[in-house]
Amino acid sequence: MATGEEEGVTVNEMVLRIDGRDVRAPAGATILEAAKLNGILIPTLCHLDGLCEAGVCRVCLVEVKGEVVPACVRPAAAGMEVETKTERVKELRRTVVELLFAERNHICAVCVSNGHCELQDLANEVEMHSVRVPYVYPRLPLDATHPRFLIDHNRCVLCGRCVRVCAEVEGAHTWGTGERGVRARMITDLAVDWGKAESCTGCGKCVQVCPTGAIVLKGKAAAEMEKDPGLVAELVERRGLA
Repeated sequence: MATGEEEGVTVNEMVLRIDGRDVRAPAGATILEAAKLNGILIPTLCHLDGLCEAGVCRVCLVEVKGEVVPACVRPAAAGMEVETKTERVKELRRTVVELLFAERNHICAVCVSNGHCELQDLANEVEMHSVRVPYVYPRLPLDATHPRFLIDHNRCVLCGRCVRVCAEVEGAHTWGTGERGVRARMITDLAVDWGKAESCTGCGKCVQVCPTGAIVLKGKAAAEMEKDPGLVAELVERRGLA
């Protein structure tokens, strides 16, 4: 077992074991950060470099001594043993993604983000070939009141990226979450139409970080909406916010 006392390890580093391999990571790193620094892939959805962690999607589940934990918010520790590829973890991740598809109306063929969608890519990554739970088929609204953008709640996965980028990077605090459970949805200001949200600066950062076709530019046809979520980490670095 890794002990954190291996030769060459500094006081600002730790050694842990991921998938049977001893790896080094900075003190204070999360399991996700430690894995990423060592080239170990853990699927994510709500995570985005440059934003604080929320731990809401539960796609990044891993096992630590038999306990299933979200890698993005669990601090790594010296001597910790992490498993990222057990059958239990794979099944849980696949189930989480199936539930995301079943909860809303993700019709990829007619989506503006088809082919450029993180949820679509994630389904392939976790080998989700079908959905084994009943679809909810909710009748959710589309808000196109903003002059440049629109939000289709049918395609939202409630990852909260729009909330975090608007608050942490733009500083506008326009986005929030309204209601609870299956009725939860993203709202602007005090649940007014987006076009009436006085705090919105129209910067478009929420569009770029949205992992699906939920928040998009107006005028895009199927498969035409490409986004640049990496813009956030670049802005944070340039502004010295990290």
